[in-house]
Amino acid sequence: MFFHKKEPIHVVKVSEASPRFAQLLLEQFGGATGELSAALQYWVQSFHVENPGIKDMLQDIAIKEFGHLEMVGKLIEAHTKNTDQTEAYKSTLFAIRGIGPHFLDSQGNAWNANYLNEGGDVVRDLRANIAAEAGARQTYEELIKLATDQGTKETLVHLLTREVSHTQMFMKALDSLGKLTDPFFGNIQPDETVALYYNLSTNGSGQDQRGPWNSEPTFKYIANPLESRS
Repeated sequence: MFFHKKEPIHVVKVSEASPRFAQLLLEQFGGATGELSAALQYWVQSFHVENPGIKDMLQDIAIKEFGHLEMVGKLIEAHTKNTDQTEAYKSTLFAIRGIGPHFLDSQGNAWNANYLNEGGDVVRDLRANIAAEAGARQTYEELIKLATDQGTKETLVHLLTREVSHTQMFMKALDSLGKLTDPFFGNIQPDETVALYYNLSTNGSGQDQRGPWNSEPTFKYIANPLESRS
């Protein structure tokens, strides 16, 4: 059962309409990193999860993402209202599709389900969600730089903030499973090469970069993979 309240959690105010900026906002409505993608991804993932707490969290965040989709939609609507006779309007996708949001990204590509990342394993799904939130936050950061009025900027900052909150929630959920930093999930154990780091990109000077990602105690560094072949 779903209920919709017409008042969003954060009030959307636009003091200066900009249809060109509205076209950029479509990225967070019908784009790969947009709110629709996140809402559907988390909602579907919830049906794969047996842990009741994580299931509830995924559904709560999914519904929140639908609320974010509404806020982005309201922004797009406000930025395209009463502008249909302007040259700025005529140079955008809205000249053909009409005012308000559409299931398109900023380049006019239609939304599709290939944007969704869900696979039936709670650990891989939560990690995919962290990546999804990072992508959404990056998009919001770029939109904030280009925001045309203060009210729009404030709404976008709120949306970006919630991406950070959701990331923390997914990380805490992983931590509760003991899987925040553990790469071994699933049922099949890896073979003996799991601890090997192959040096496959050399600069010719013998000064290849080293760090914790290719060093003891986690990894054995294979300086010359050709010589190490059995």
